[in-house]
Amino acid sequence: MKTFFFELCVESLEAAQVAEAGGANRIELCSQLSIGGVTPPAPLMRTVVEALTIPVHVLIRPRGGDFAYTAAEFEQMLNEVEQAREAGAAGVALGVLRADGRVHLPRSRELVEAAEGMKVTFHRAFDETPDLAEALETVVATGADCLLTSGGAPDVLAGAEEIAKLVRQAGGRLEVMAGGGLKLGRMIDVVRRTGVSYLHGSLVRKPDGGLANGASMDCTPLVLVEDVRRAVQLLKEELAAREMQVQVRR
Repeated sequence: MKTFFFELCVESLEAAQVAEAGGANRIELCSQLSIGGVTPPAPLMRTVVEALTIPVHVLIRPRGGDFAYTAAEFEQMLNEVEQAREAGAAGVALGVLRADGRVHLPRSRELVEAAEGMKVTFHRAFDETPDLAEALETVVATGADCLLTSGGAPDVLAGAEEIAKLVRQAGGRLEVMAGGGLKLGRMIDVVRRTGVSYLHGSLVRKPDGGLANGASMDCTPLVLVEDVRRAVQLLKEELAAREMQVQVRR
């Protein structure tokens, strides 16, 4: 029976350290989570990799917005993959689409090849494609190890049925990781409805920084170690329950 795997998406050294202390299996490091994430600065890559013992994957995304990139932006992505390698990252998360929204196979494959020796996740650019089943076959053809998806929906719970279809279609050719709007309280629902073993989330809390006069205090999102620990514990409990069911059947 496969164990569960939890990846925490973070944008700071502090959050990365919380992920490790809480028992996350790895992190995805990015900047500007508020716009969906972009490639973090090279110094932050190095600092986080040096500080952690769990694997660090780096988001490769030159800007916010769509995933159809100019030649100059694509060249920047290739450079960012090399920066991640030099920083000691264990993997990268990336994805390129065509103007019509389909997966850009040649460019995505070139990035995967540039990342040789590192793991590669094709990120949620996938959820922008017009035909998820077709897109999955293209992602497999890129050589990526993992696909991050919300099933084309705003969040993983809404897209659970589609994610389950993708898991069956993938058939083990790559790992399908559910991510996008993952809530701690519904994590096990997502696991049971999708059949995934890999989950991805940020688990950020937005502090209530409002003041009586309408002014704003620091509202930087927080990642709490107890939330990460709870997520990991929930997955361990689900795995134990499944193992018990198998033993009972025997």
